[in-house]
Amino acid sequence: MNKELNLLLENLDYQLIEGKIEGVEVSKLVYDSRKIEEGCLFVCIEGANFDGHDFAAEAISKGSRVLVVEKEIPEALGKGAVIIRVEDSRKALAYLSAAWFDHPASKMKIIGITGTKGKTTSTYLIKSILEHGGYRVGLIGTIEVIIGDKHIHAVNTTPESYVLQETFAEMAEKGIEVVVMEVSSQALMLHRTDGFIFDYGVFTNIEPDHIGPNEHKDFEDYLHCKSLLFSQCKVGILNGDDPHFEKILSGHTCQVQTFGRGEKNDLSSKDEELIKKPGELGVLFSLRGALDLEKVEIGTPGGFSVYNGLCAIAVCRNFQVSEQALRTALKETRVKGRAEGIRVSDEFSLMIDYAHNAMALESLLTSLKEYEPERLVCLFGCGGNRSKLRRYEMGEVSGRLADFTILTSDNPRFEDPEAILDDIESAIKKTDGKYIRITDRKEAIAYAIHHGQPGDVIVLAGKGHEDYQEIKGVKYPMDERDLIRDILASDQK
Repeated sequence: MNKELNLLLENLDYQLIEGKIEGVEVSKLVYDSRKIEEGCLFVCIEGANFDGHDFAAEAISKGSRVLVVEKEIPEALGKGAVIIRVEDSRKALAYLSAAWFDHPASKMKIIGITGTKGKTTSTYLIKSILEHGGYRVGLIGTIEVIIGDKHIHAVNTTPESYVLQETFAEMAEKGIEVVVMEVSSQALMLHRTDGFIFDYGVFTNIEPDHIGPNEHKDFEDYLHCKSLLFSQCKVGILNGDDPHFEKILSGHTCQVQTFGRGEKNDLSSKDEELIKKPGELGVLFSLRGALDLEKVEIGTPGGFSVYNGLCAIAVCRNFQVSEQALRTALKETRVKGRAEGIRVSDEFSLMIDYAHNAMALESLLTSLKEYEPERLVCLFGCGGNRSKLRRYEMGEVSGRLADFTILTSDNPRFEDPEAILDDIESAIKKTDGKYIRITDRKEAIAYAIHHGQPGDVIVLAGKGHEDYQEIKGVKYPMDERDLIRDILASDQK
């Protein structure tokens, strides 16, 4: 499909370096040099491992009619292409992509959720509530993209802007009315969500995370990127209990609604009760403020589940869904790898959770201790080629809160798994926590199951929904659910 260049550039600040735009049509929008073809518009993007500007002259030789750049490219001048310079080519790509797909976000209600933890669970809860309320809902997140009956494995929490707009376009075409999506700090920093306005921007919480090479330089940068969502949405719905609430709202342009466990919020919880049944942990609470409901049940444990539930309700009350839709969805919805209970015994409980930083692990373990298990057992490792601080912090948290810790491998990437475990072990030794070290993850899980005692709660932390283990650049299949099935099957032989 051809598009007129001047229409694609309507909302873009640019400088025309060479050529004329009147009457020029482009056949395709491209940002990957491998996909350049005759008549395309090529956006030169600088990435961590490549720079599209290095392919500018080649793009023209392959038939690109228009180049969008943010750097000087003297080698491409005088080759017959239109050259347009912008301040930020990633931002330009977002606006061009929105125009290329005829602004599909404007045809649906878009809900964007940012925060350190709770994004994934909240998106599924919101999707479930709205669907119970009669809406057709699409989802974009860490685990997958859902368009009707179509489920697509996710590569990034928030896709590149072109892919995002392409996904929006498919959703709109399939009759989706509401899209709920996770919005990562990286996506906000790299302008993946520019080019449209969210109807609702949601903030769950924030603590130091994603700080290191190719991520954020420090916590202030991380926080700032999260805050960008609230100058890109019409209504902001935020956790008013978070200590960084005011900083997240700095520079906001949206209307503000709040939720939390504190009474000061627009929507808050009261009369919280723990639910403990054989092989099942949950929580019951009532609502006050913007909604007055008694005894709402969540089918996952702890205070973090209350926050996830409040977040979902705070969003969905803007859609006037019924009380029954709220109650049914919150009680029944389960999310892969988020406090996901796996039945392995009638005597003790086992769950899989994505907790992969100290904040998430502390929240999870603290919540589970409230259920007064005979022992709280935590199995975890840490990813390689990431901040070492995370290892020390997680080791300290598990040593302090768990009755027993099983240290094992996660995604070592290009690091030695034993060296990673050495770092974790150095921190856990500073606590009074008991632990064992079993590098092979399947062997570690088998140990946890075989040594489970009546009344135990066992947490397999860190992998969550992931179905692989990354070693030296290769992702090997490894789903903890499959490992558990293999272990139980071997026990029956």
